[in-house]
Amino acid sequence: MKPDREHATRNDQTYFVTANTWQRRAVFQKSSWAHLFLNTLHSYRGRAYLLHEYVLMPEHFHILLTPMESLERAVQFLKGGFSFRAKKELESSLEVWQRGFSDHRIRDSADCEVHVGYIMRNPIGRRLVEHAVDYPYCSAFPGSEKDEVPQRLKPLKVGHDCGTAEAVPFQNRTSPGASAGEGERKR
Repeated sequence: MKPDREHATRNDQTYFVTANTWQRRAVFQKSSWAHLFLNTLHSYRGRAYLLHEYVLMPEHFHILLTPMESLERAVQFLKGGFSFRAKKELESSLEVWQRGFSDHRIRDSADCEVHVGYIMRNPIGRRLVEHAVDYPYCSAFPGSEKDEVPQRLKPLKVGHDCGTAEAVPFQNRTSPGASAGEGERKR
């Protein structure tokens, strides 16, 4: 029996969130869909959540965010807002999202670093690009707008900057012979 989900109502917590498209359809392979999603993602930045890192894959997304109200409300704004805009602006009647989402509360700087690395490795592991900075639907892409992670999640070591555009080194953090995402729970 699955325990009841604890509702994330504290806005001083940061979360790694994943959501899939309906039946894992690759709707974000179309650039018009991908650009609309990123536009929607950024339109709620500062209103519903602080946006730290993200990657949009053809059939899912991963986001590192700090909700302004509750996590459920932040994700509802994003998924619902995108669905509404897709129907209107893309004239789509498709069901867009799989019901629900998965989340992980970021506990400390090491946990943050692991999840930022996972985000950065996602397009590399799928062989969409060789470097995260080359993937236009990732927060590592030059010019991407995002918010710094809370001070409590910043690493103490110099040179490891969780939540900034210089997050590129995370893409090389797998041990020799390890595949991207190895050790991560399947999303």
